[in-house]
Amino acid sequence: MSQITIRMATLNDAEAIYTIYEPYILNTVITFEYDKVPLDVFKERMQKVMDKFPWLVCEVNGVIAGYAYCSPHLERAAFGWDCECSVYLSDQYKRMHIGSALYAALFHIIEEQGFYNIYSLICVPHESSVALHKKLGFAEVGTYYNTAFKFGEWRHLLVMEKRIREIVGAPNPIKTVHELPNHFLEDEFRKAEKIVCLIA
Repeated sequence: MSQITIRMATLNDAEAIYTIYEPYILNTVITFEYDKVPLDVFKERMQKVMDKFPWLVCEVNGVIAGYAYCSPHLERAAFGWDCECSVYLSDQYKRMHIGSALYAALFHIIEEQGFYNIYSLICVPHESSVALHKKLGFAEVGTYYNTAFKFGEWRHLLVMEKRIREIVGAPNPIKTVHELPNHFLEDEFRKAEKIVCLIA
């Protein structure tokens, strides 16, 4: 039986994580980047995210099979209670519900930090991604038509939204992920691992 581990990423994971990400740049419209990213630049991106947000990895028998993270949605201060989510999987580990497991932990962590809304931006058509997000409680809120040009075609970007906290009064300040108790994080990781183990 496969050993499944979900945990916080570290910069030591950057090379393995980037190995998963690079084919998405070169071969897909899931990301709108064109070119390879130098590892030192990728590490800087990771660190900027991890200063505040959760960045999770899922290991299968010690090998990073996928990762997910949240990042700022828009820059202005009033958007500070919103975030965007992203998930990427290695091809050989797809259809194991790893994406669902990573998102399950990620969303509970983000809620505990005090966020209200999670957004996902999906280049469409992408039926499997849209279906996954709908299954996890996201709703379609709009589309940017012909907003990006990649691989010789103009692309549409679907915006999906998940409300994770009731809107009542003024919000409390957001906690960084590092302010959350370790036991809470570990509990979320163990619960999420069971989602993978059930079908691995």
